[in-house]
Amino acid sequence: GGPFVASRGTVLSGARHLGAKTQRSARVGDGGGFAQLSMTLAPDPGTGSSLLSALLELASSPWLSRPKLVKHLQVVAVLQFIVSFLTMGFVCTVLMVYLFFTDCWLIPAVYAAWLIFDWNTPKQGGRRSSWVRNWTVWTYFRDYFPIRLIKTHDLLPSRNYVFGYHPHGIFCFGAFCNFSTEATGFSKKFPGIRPSLATLAGNFRLPVLRDYIMFAGICPVNRNSIDYLLARNGTGNAVVIVVGGAAESLDCVPGQNCVTLKNRKGFVKLALQKGADLVPVYSFGENEAYHQVIFEEGSWRRYLQRKLQKLLGFAPCLFHGCGFFSSESWGMVPYCKPINTVVGEPITVPKVEEPTPDIVDMYHDMYIRSLTELFDKYKTRFGLEETESLLIQ
Repeated sequence: GGPFVASRGTVLSGARHLGAKTQRSARVGDGGGFAQLSMTLAPDPGTGSSLLSALLELASSPWLSRPKLVKHLQVVAVLQFIVSFLTMGFVCTVLMVYLFFTDCWLIPAVYAAWLIFDWNTPKQGGRRSSWVRNWTVWTYFRDYFPIRLIKTHDLLPSRNYVFGYHPHGIFCFGAFCNFSTEATGFSKKFPGIRPSLATLAGNFRLPVLRDYIMFAGICPVNRNSIDYLLARNGTGNAVVIVVGGAAESLDCVPGQNCVTLKNRKGFVKLALQKGADLVPVYSFGENEAYHQVIFEEGSWRRYLQRKLQKLLGFAPCLFHGCGFFSSESWGMVPYCKPINTVVGEPITVPKVEEPTPDIVDMYHDMYIRSLTELFDKYKTRFGLEETESLLIQ
């Protein structure tokens, strides 16, 4: 209960493992019961740099500077997208099977019951989540390349649309960022329009992955799913179809502007049957993201690629980007090349429930002309030469 008393200038040498000396001083006030304690840290030259100095050096290191940190976050955002689409479905399937034979068997059992109950949801408009589409990670994903969405004409919420996206590229970075997230502001540029990127139906049979991509507004590229969106889901729907598909990805190399379109008429017939307007979309720079080994037509390697494409639904491309830590090394990280996605002028399409081949061919030709005009109008703006042309195959 008495006053605290200590001598001035008392030095304690504790905490030597931190490389510092602690100086403690206390002073007694006139009224008793008052104490003042001050502590100072000073570097101990006998033990090297202090912890404080080390922290200061760490904070000032080049790889922790804000620009570097932002770039690392951009790379992580792109890699999580790639890894998710390549491995999430397979890994989650194996995990569910494994858990079924452990004490945690109830988890896969409940999910399997949910999967059966929810099986038809992807074919009935999916389960879009504006929260997932607005994740901050997508802004880092966008800024890595960067990716931009260019609007050329207004779209009416009173109509439905079929977007033809070109080219496929390796991973369709532009298609995903522009139409499955809000990173480039699709809803602000096209108010009242709900985009649905169509992808392989097999992805919706894989646990967890199906829910993840449904949250982004992705739908199966099959007739039931697209029929529902264009005929039974009101108006203001835009189904985005990567027309060239897996076959086109086998030809995507930097500097080449080639699209697989001559014999792709199914999307035109679908638009006629539903009375949905056709909209050409071209992404300048999509083919620049990776380097790919192209095998000659007629070679056994090309033959094997075609067979595996038909069997698996996707093309086994031999490609490479840069490494995680260096752009000079090879890896899965795409090259930082701008991707500019231009949404063209809609082609008004009447509703024809049973279109004849001649009508389909007529609108298919109109679509090719519109896509070519779009390419020619914007090619010099995005770094191409005036002499370059779009190759339709």
